[in-house]
Formats: sequence, structure tokens, C-alpha cells
Amino acid sequence: SSSSSSSSMPTNDISKQISALFTAFKVPSIWKPALFLFLWQSTPTSEGAFLYFMTNDLGFGPEFLGRVRLVTAASSLIGVWGYQKYLRTVPIKKILLWTSIASAPLGLLNLLLISHANRSLGIPDGAFVFGDDVVLAILGQFAFLPTLVLAARICPPGIEAVLFATLMSIFNGASTVGTEVGAYLTKVLGVTESNFDNLGLLTIICNLSSLYPLIFIGLLDGVGSKSETEMEDELGGDAEAGTTVSFLEASSLEDT
Repeated sequence: SSSSSSSSMPTNDISKQISALFTAFKVPSIWKPALFLFLWQSTPTSEGAFLYFMTNDLGFGPEFLGRVRLVTAASSLIGVWGYQKYLRTVPIKKILLWTSIASAPLGLLNLLLISHANRSLGIPDGAFVFGDDVVLAILGQFAFLPTLVLAARICPPGIEAVLFATLMSIFNGASTVGTEVGAYLTKVLGVTESNFDNLGLLTIICNLSSLYPLIFIGLLDGVGSKSETEMEDELGGDAEAGTTVSFLEASSLEDT
């Protein structure tokens, strides 16, 4: 009898957690930011097609691409430092707005590489790739860290772990959607490992589509209108809250 009741306790706890999770997502201050994060992360990407272009057209080998990855990772650390130093007092909504606006034209600079116009300007292909990736990696961290802070902040007491894990699953699922949509566009435009005639058009579509979530940035009104430091102040300087944010930022460092 005692073993029967003890075995039913985990089931009851799981049921309560699921019920609390569904209840939480009915709250506008939770589902609205979650919806925006999904839209923001699900925009299509041309990374797969561009990798083929760098290897098959520009002739970059594994060694060079490895160096690019290393420099990008180092740039991400600079982005984390820059966010901690200068952006913790800036509203999250404002950071996401301006990083999205800045990233779109920077992404379009790849058109110079695709058309080989950078060579006419005296910029070697390798130097162009390094410079572009460094700037985009820094901007990427400026945008990524606030989303983690936002996700942690909207989790109500009692289901913090479950809701945060769900939000991260939504975030990762949205990234998969963006990759799949990008792959579909690549196929529709006829871009292959040897045909890059429409790679420029694909790049334009993917970069401009990254701006459409800004139409829905009003979903962040409220919690997203506050900075990380303001959120911490509202929590009364709770050490646990500060530890949560620091842990999230440390996790992002490990991922890079």
C-alpha cells in the first residue's frame, strides 16, 4: 500500500507541473514574449547554401573554416563582455530592436562576396569573411543574452525549471523551423552545391525576413521594456535571481 502511494506521488507531481505549465501559458505576460521569441528565432537562414559557396566557389578548406570558427567564438566572448559592460542597463526590447536592424544590412554585405565585388574593392575573400563574421558574432551575443534574461524573468515561482526548459525548447524549435524554411527556399531557388546563380536572391530574402518579427515587438511591452538591472532591482536584489542570470550567461559562454 505504501509502495503504491509512493509510486503515484511522482505521477501526481508531473500532472501538477503540466497543469501549472498550461495555466502559465494562458497569462499574456508569458505567452506574448514566448511568441515573439519564436517569431524572432524562426526566420529563414541561408547558412547551408553559403557554406557550399565558401567551399566550392571560393575554395575555402577545413583549416580556414576552422580558423573562422575560432575567431567567431572569440568574438562571441567580446559580445558577452560588451553586453555585461554596456547593455545591462538598456531595455531588452530596445536591444532586440536595434540588433535586428543592424544585423540585416550587415548580412547583406555577403552580396559583395557572392558577386566577387569585394575583390574589385581590394578586399580579399578571407579578410571579408573574417570581418563580417566577427561583427555578426558580437551582435549575435548582444541579442542572445537578453533573450535568456527575458526567459528567466517571466518564469513564475514554482515552475521555474519546467517553464524555462519549455521556453528553451520553443527557442530551439524555432531555430529548426528557420533552418528548414531556409532549406526549402534554397531548393525553390535552385541553389545547389555547384549552382549559385540565385544565392544573392536567397541572401536578400533571408536577411530582409529577419526584420518582420519587429512588427510584433509590441508583444514585449511590459517585462521586455525593462533592463536586466531594473529586473534585478524589482526582485529586491535577490541573490538567487542574480545567480540565475549569471548562470545563464555562463552557459552561453560554454556553448560558444
